[in-house]
Amino acid sequence: MPIWIFRCATLGAFAYLTYNFIHKDTITLLWGLLCGAIVVAGEVLFKRFRLIKIMIACTGFLMGYVLYILIDYGVMNLNHADTSAWWALYDAKIKIGLLVFGVLAAIWKSRELEGLSYKGHLLKVADITSLIDGRIVDLCEINFLSGIIVLPVFVLDELNKMASSSDPLERAKGRRGLDVATRLQELKEITVRITNKNVKAPTMEERIVKLSKSLDAEVVTLDFNVNKAAVLQNVIALNIADLTTALKPVVLPGESMSLFVMKEGKEKDQGIGYLDDGTMVVVEDGRKSIGKRVEVSVYSILQTSSGRMIFARVK
Repeated sequence: MPIWIFRCATLGAFAYLTYNFIHKDTITLLWGLLCGAIVVAGEVLFKRFRLIKIMIACTGFLMGYVLYILIDYGVMNLNHADTSAWWALYDAKIKIGLLVFGVLAAIWKSRELEGLSYKGHLLKVADITSLIDGRIVDLCEINFLSGIIVLPVFVLDELNKMASSSDPLERAKGRRGLDVATRLQELKEITVRITNKNVKAPTMEERIVKLSKSLDAEVVTLDFNVNKAAVLQNVIALNIADLTTALKPVVLPGESMSLFVMKEGKEKDQGIGYLDDGTMVVVEDGRKSIGKRVEVSVYSILQTSSGRMIFARVK
């Protein structure tokens, strides 16, 4: 639902309240409009105060009032004496009940309404693995990820269950995921929205992909299974692990580099070192240089299913 509907509803609700419950004159009506305008201005200028929830409640208030008007119109045109008498007796109570129902219903559904009127690649749904990993925060801080990060309630519920687990590793992962979700909401560089919109699927991976498809959104993940499911559902998956692999520095045979030899290798006289991105470098005749930084020359590169290995010699 477009944001301007909530803003207009806020102005109308404040004007109605002041005019009907304070004093029925033009000055009071203008004061009500001014109060509504202040709330709308506050929402525009201070979005982090979440005043959008107030406007959603005002929209529910107006919907309840419109429902009351329709019922009142129907009763008045029914021309039934007993019904009209009963309506006159309970008119005020029914009116208040419908207004309260409208407000409560709007607040109840506010998480789905808030921020999810947008569709398309502006939305990015974060799954459990991306929250536990935590690098999504760094990508948002450097504006590499833009748009709106969507956090599904069922993902946060799963992290809460993990955080309450008796297994120390599971508990640590759950707490880290919740901490990353909190850090995302505190960022100024990106907008974060929480949705309780749910989808039915046998696994968590399929639920994430189906939710992303229903929102026409992208999914941020590190899970290979989510990647596969996203391909089948024609959903764009932003895999942080694939991004990390793609950004590894290119090393060509014949290049020289400075390398710290950390330990001995499996073969005789071999030494092992690592690049900044974690790529293992096997150094021939590097055993005598263990604990030292030396200049090495790359002579071969081996790409395996588990990653890349570089073979070099001490210069």
